[in-house]
Amino acid sequence: MAGRLMPVRAEHDRTVLAGLLGADPVLHAYQLGDLDDFFWPYTSWFRRGDQVALLYHGADPPTLLAFAAPARLGDAAALLGELAPVLPARLYAHLSPGLESALEPAFDVDGAGAHHKMALTDPARLSRVAGAGEPLGVADLPQLRALYDAAYPGNWFDPRMLETGQYLGVREGGELVAVAGVHVWSPAYRVAALGNVTTHPRVRGRGLGTAVVAALCRRLRAHVTHVTLNVRADNTPALRLYERLGFTRVADYGEYALTARR
Repeated sequence: MAGRLMPVRAEHDRTVLAGLLGADPVLHAYQLGDLDDFFWPYTSWFRRGDQVALLYHGADPPTLLAFAAPARLGDAAALLGELAPVLPARLYAHLSPGLESALEPAFDVDGAGAHHKMALTDPARLSRVAGAGEPLGVADLPQLRALYDAAYPGNWFDPRMLETGQYLGVREGGELVAVAGVHVWSPAYRVAALGNVTTHPRVRGRGLGTAVVAALCRRLRAHVTHVTLNVRADNTPALRLYERLGFTRVADYGEYALTARR
């Protein structure tokens, strides 16, 4: 049946994309969020049958997102194989395990590690944690950058995300020492993805990270149905924190750096 699917083509209809991605909103939370007006101008979408790939231009280099349930990996691989010739010469990719092989004929693929997708499936656990944190805005950007430099160097942070109002921070002595924010925030599509969560090394071990994440999750749940996140598979402290707050692992994926073969 896969051989009778239409060739890959660009897709510009958000309603169509929302219908396809909404069949598994947790797996596709990042892509659903990128249908929002806030992100849409930075996206290019491709589909082959009911399989969808997103090329997000809001980062340098661009990032390709393609996820599929295990039973549909063959169809997703066919999409990527046909898409490869029109992709940028340099890009990152977030892919369900095994899909990277579809791009290897055209790209040198450098794996950056295994990751888990997690979703908040037991929100009752949030009530066991005292939340902390106050909303951050654009005026807090210098302190936020200083915290990331000290505690989370090399993280991907888009300052525009502060405009969502979904960043919370904890201060001590006027200094920002813990933060939790979002990579994706879309009340329209009922999804959010946590991101840029960190605590200053000087105050770790005191529960500030847990408290600010709990407060943010409660805030997000007032507006969305699915609260998700991505985390490195080897980040044991983060995995324990999220599990304690009611998150469970729902899928795996890999992150890759791709460079076109000459």
